[in-house]
Amino acid sequence: MGLSKDVIMQKVQRFGGAMFTPVILFGVFGILVGLAILCKNPMILGSIAEEGTAWWKFWYVVEQGAWTVFNQMPVLFCIALPIGLAKKENARAAMESFVIFMVFNYFIQGILTLAGPDFGVDFTKNAGAGTGLAMIANIKTLDTGIVGAIIIATLSVQLHDKLFDVNVPEYLGIFKGSSLVVLAGIGLMLPVSYIFCIFWPKVQMAISDLQVILVSSGVFGVWLYTFLERFLIPTGLHHFIYLPFLFGPAIVDNGLVAYWMQHINEFAQSTKPLIELYPQGGFSLHGSSKYFGCPGIALAIYFTAKPERRKKIASLVVPAAVVAVICGITEPLEFTFLFVAPMLFFVHACLAATLASVSYFFGVTGNFGGGLLDSALFQNWVPLWANHWDTYVTQIIIGLCFTVIYFFVFRFLILHFDLKTPGRTEEAGSDKLFTKADYKAREAGKGGEGTNSGGKPLDERDLKAMAFLEDLGGKDNIVDVTNCATRLRVTVKDDSLVKDVGTFTAHGAHGLVHNGTAIQVIVGLSVPQVRERFEALLNAPDK
Repeated sequence: MGLSKDVIMQKVQRFGGAMFTPVILFGVFGILVGLAILCKNPMILGSIAEEGTAWWKFWYVVEQGAWTVFNQMPVLFCIALPIGLAKKENARAAMESFVIFMVFNYFIQGILTLAGPDFGVDFTKNAGAGTGLAMIANIKTLDTGIVGAIIIATLSVQLHDKLFDVNVPEYLGIFKGSSLVVLAGIGLMLPVSYIFCIFWPKVQMAISDLQVILVSSGVFGVWLYTFLERFLIPTGLHHFIYLPFLFGPAIVDNGLVAYWMQHINEFAQSTKPLIELYPQGGFSLHGSSKYFGCPGIALAIYFTAKPERRKKIASLVVPAAVVAVICGITEPLEFTFLFVAPMLFFVHACLAATLASVSYFFGVTGNFGGGLLDSALFQNWVPLWANHWDTYVTQIIIGLCFTVIYFFVFRFLILHFDLKTPGRTEEAGSDKLFTKADYKAREAGKGGEGTNSGGKPLDERDLKAMAFLEDLGGKDNIVDVTNCATRLRVTVKDDSLVKDVGTFTAHGAHGLVHNGTAIQVIVGLSVPQVRERFEALLNAPDK
């Protein structure tokens, strides 16, 4: 019997959320790399930053450590995906995935060492960009990037979920649990690695051709990519759009983020136009809408709210806009209007795409996928300002123009169609977010009144977890739960028991995505802590 649409959506959304688990580290490490490169730049800091000084040596060491996640992306993905994908014993699943991935690469190394020419691979070359080969954990192997890691991690999780709890006879006890999973993985990796040796060199050629096509697509390619990256956010499928570009081989080997960081010093010292040095960077401009578009949206929502409610609305949209601008996390703001006025989200996606493509048309390029803090300051404006200030002045002028455009377009649409954005409904209480008083008395299987199971006072995250669990139909209605950067992703048994979006927003959520039994509660940046408490409630004994 085929899978239903709801089941397929659950699996796709769960997979998309799992892929974000390792990606969340890239912003932090990107800031560290950018800061280290900045502190080694004598054009900015003078003689103290010249090579060989104690200052330079210190930041050289820091930079080497900061490259960790970019240099080890395949390993990171193969370990991190099982954390979000496995249905039980996630930590053991991560270990199993790592071991199976290493076995996979060792098998490929052995096959190509013996018969590389038979597969069209010159395995005598040193691994590096353009060779089709890579060094992974000191193993010379095919450069499958994060794609190979994702495939092997997915297969490992399937083996884990099927075999981890298999009860074997006592005399075969050493083959229980993780041992059985890895043993099965070794058997599976033999044919899988052989298949990769046959087909991956052909895939590499196809990727190379695709890179040429995408780069040559120019302004339209940038517009379409940015539109899809924004437009798919409500479904949680936007990860599938940007991951192959930023961290995969869609445009350049190893992804745009790593490529930019590897060449940033070269770009900083060159006086050539930045667009000539880095024409691929149009696909890294999607973050422009975060720090130029979101303030315009927030202002439009504020000024279209009823005058007596504006102070309250400001307390909602200003922090959300600040998070979008500084950190690049836009969902808290976007979900303030998405469900009451989905037309605005479509317009937002179109404006974001237009902002990126217009910027690219006028020569703007770089690494602008995140927020202002990491993307603009540490990885673009400050280190490259000396020789490329004209590019960034152009970007800022265009961006501020779009802030104004965003404001007037959103204001016009809200007023013209009388869209019920926050502050415009008849009930002032509809703007109320979660308060402790609403759920202060709830215990939901935890410790004594007002405390959690460890005897500590309940905080806002405890109370949100309690409220969301009840809003989702109670613990008996929950199949599984995971999270991405801002969303609690839950599969439920009966979606008719799930409360409406207004109930969730009243309890502190920024919104709700309801696709059959696949539910996404938009929580915000505290979602990992809320999920931890949510799972504690699920595992707590019934009273």
